[in-house]
Amino acid sequence: MDKIIGIGNALTDIMTVLENDSFFKTMNLPKGSTQFIDKERLPEILRLLANMDTKRVPGGSSANTIRALAHMGINTGYIGKVGHDETGDFYRNSMYSLGIDAHFRYSDFPSGIASTYISADGERSFIDYLGAAATLESSDIDADVLKGYNYLYIEGYLVQNHDMISHVMELAKSHQIKICMDMSSYNVVAADLDFFKMLINNYVDIVFANEQEASAYTQKGVEEALDELGKHCEIAIVKVGSKGSYIRKGRNTIHVDPDFVEHPIDTNGAGDYYAAGFLSGLLKGYSLEVCGRLGSLLSKNIINVVGTALSEEQWEQVTNESNKIITDI
Repeated sequence: MDKIIGIGNALTDIMTVLENDSFFKTMNLPKGSTQFIDKERLPEILRLLANMDTKRVPGGSSANTIRALAHMGINTGYIGKVGHDETGDFYRNSMYSLGIDAHFRYSDFPSGIASTYISADGERSFIDYLGAAATLESSDIDADVLKGYNYLYIEGYLVQNHDMISHVMELAKSHQIKICMDMSSYNVVAADLDFFKMLINNYVDIVFANEQEASAYTQKGVEEALDELGKHCEIAIVKVGSKGSYIRKGRNTIHVDPDFVEHPIDTNGAGDYYAAGFLSGLLKGYSLEVCGRLGSLLSKNIINVVGTALSEEQWEQVTNESNKIITDI
């Protein structure tokens, strides 16, 4: 079976459910926003979280996908950067426990965290410290790390580091490794559009985008965006929420219905898990329709829980449902 390695921001998610919205006034945090903090404010946030009822899980877009792929029986690897601290130990051990061949680099900065504050109405607000994760650079990645892999998975959040992304994609191409990239966020695409286009045109074999990201990339509707992305990539996927997803390979387009969820609990990680389901099918040699349905299945399951991790019982259910998808077609 083919193997896949991911690269991304190694961030530990720390989540808490708020009783009311007074927190936002106290922290001067606009509800629904994302605030990035520096090293000096990190102790304040950690003290705050220590006095709250929290749930901690390993996060980061690419890592979410790689962990889900490991649960789906795929041989996986991961490249990320953490600090010499307990948070870094937690993150490393969580990857190793799934049998992931993780290659961690170390920084003098503390490990990155993404603290998530969930309001009573379900809205998410974030205070993030990237820390060690943001110090990953070209010198941390050499050809030996990629040896033996058939696919490389990259999150779009990393494209701000042009030198590092160009370096790792050049390495992958020189070793005939197919490159998969999730665009990650429409504002990230819009802010670095020319570089995104260079990557898509020259390196990326499989691209994942949601409707907003595809529009930011092409300034066009879904069908035209899919057509444009499909001209440069072997496979292009555009996810359209409750309308499912569209998959383009060559001149063929497939529409896959979603697995409907009437009241999603937390949409964080939906795209990461869709990519995991799709790629698990692709690496096992299944049809694009099966790949898309597996993507929808995993996406459905992760939006039914708080955070980006499923329990062992939930993974057992996913396995049973995925087997049914495979045998039904």
